[in-house]
Amino acid sequence: MEALQLFKCLSDDTRLKTCLLLAQQTELCVCELVVALDVIQPKISRHLAQLRSCGLLQDRKAGQWVYYRLHPELPAWVLDTISNAAQHNETYIRECSDRLNAMNDRPSREACC
Repeated sequence: MEALQLFKCLSDDTRLKTCLLLAQQTELCVCELVVALDVIQPKISRHLAQLRSCGLLQDRKAGQWVYYRLHPELPAWVLDTISNAAQHNETYIRECSDRLNAMNDRPSREACC
């Protein structure tokens, strides 16, 4: 992955926040991202598809649910960039993290909402 491609993929607020949340949380399902980002499911799904096509995300299916994580085969510099951005911009994603942490009936990794 080249720097230009990475930053184009992350240039949207929803996509950037999604990646920063995934850097903090390791893995989230669509329903968690809907709550955290306070946007509708079709918008999240569209952005997740874009992030997958950029090679930034990997998904796994567990029953009928799909969970997302940063792609483990990303170059170290990409993972470091996203991780550092998450660590040093907590105020940027604080509201998202707060909504996620306040989510009632947060799904287990075996089943999702």
